[in-house]
Amino acid sequence: MTAKADELFARIPEPEQPSLDRCYSIVVAGVGGTGIITVGALLGMAAHLEGKGVSVLDMTGVAQKGGAVTTFVKIAARPEGLHTIRIAAGEANVIIGSDLLVTAENSIISRMRRGVTRAVINTNRMATVAFIRNPDLETPWVAMEEGVRDVIGADATRFLDATRIATALLGDALATNIFLLGYACQMGIIPVSRLALFKAIELNGAMVDLNQRAFEWGRLTCHDPASVARQMKPAETAIGSDRAIAPDLESAIARRVDFLTAYQDAGLAQRYRSQVDRVRVKESCVAGASMRLTDAVARNYFKLLAIKDEYEVARLYTDGEFERQVAAAFEGDYSLRYHFAPPLWVKPDKVTGVPVKRAYGAWMRPVLKALAKCKGVRGTWLDPFGHAQERRLERQLIADYERTIAELERGLDAGNLALAVDVATLPATIRGYGHVKRKNIDLAKTRELALLEQFRKPFPQSVPLAA
Repeated sequence: MTAKADELFARIPEPEQPSLDRCYSIVVAGVGGTGIITVGALLGMAAHLEGKGVSVLDMTGVAQKGGAVTTFVKIAARPEGLHTIRIAAGEANVIIGSDLLVTAENSIISRMRRGVTRAVINTNRMATVAFIRNPDLETPWVAMEEGVRDVIGADATRFLDATRIATALLGDALATNIFLLGYACQMGIIPVSRLALFKAIELNGAMVDLNQRAFEWGRLTCHDPASVARQMKPAETAIGSDRAIAPDLESAIARRVDFLTAYQDAGLAQRYRSQVDRVRVKESCVAGASMRLTDAVARNYFKLLAIKDEYEVARLYTDGEFERQVAAAFEGDYSLRYHFAPPLWVKPDKVTGVPVKRAYGAWMRPVLKALAKCKGVRGTWLDPFGHAQERRLERQLIADYERTIAELERGLDAGNLALAVDVATLPATIRGYGHVKRKNIDLAKTRELALLEQFRKPFPQSVPLAA
């Protein structure tokens, strides 16, 4: 792709620069640890190289990595044109938003003004700390985009999934912010030249080639998004070609049967299909064309059977798909490092008590291949991992679910079908690992007891169920 990319870059026209008849204000907003401060430093160096006045103010807050970070950059034609370093309300000429959640905060929105501000914003949806505490949290992404448009106008705003594009083209999400800088430069809203920014990247000395190419890909995406989409398509197809959503329930069941066969063996796959088929027969007798309970069991029983344990992690890393994805994303000479927290010898953090991952080199691959071949001992007395409390609990959950589904089958009628579906769906609420998972199990069990108590009560009359 390198030669083709260079050819495409050569066709990009030089971007225009906005007038510097007054001080120009740029806000770079995003998450710490992804290069927000670097973008501000590059803008500052580029302005310095051109002899312009510049101030850079980094607002890292209480968390420099993983928390909201904002950089204020002010550029003037001459140093004496600078009077303040903060950007006041309604004063921002440019917003470079690498994270929509941060960009839509009041502290950033308040600095925008219609007719003054133009923005380029990454729409990639990153998980937040709040999501860890509440897995069912729904973030109003669309409303946040509309909020920005309402303030500065749709014509002044460019939204794009820069993380997805940069990762597909360069194999590294850390290229996202430099990509956005290139995009903004080509929009003609950055008051320093492309050459100065290119030189600033070089002087920065960190991943120079990657960052310069990210910058150029950003410019090309602004100028000719169609050609960029064509360059992305082969890599994205190679990485995600087998991940299409099953079109119907039968296809979804068949896909899970194939997965369980690879996960363990044909015996586990047949155990799964037999359970789902029994539920389907019972539901059809009680509720006709309804497949609600069958669908719930097909999804949730599979979730309990196909836990991502040590053998499964080893299989996923060594079945060939992982290597294919890496080869599609990276070129040239690269090395792999695996980050694991092996339960048999991992040391927990002294403060939090949470297992700490360690990095392992390429020598780990043959170990993983050997471990993947041992999946047949999963759950037996020969399984060295199976004696752990979490693994025993996971096996118990499977047995409990099978008994519960058997009870639902025996007592199912048209009047309690909805309750049965609620019970069968409860494993979907069991998320996470370790203490987080145990807490969710306790909540699910409490909810299950309440639902089963209602399910066991006789329904007063037969209620016809719509198909």
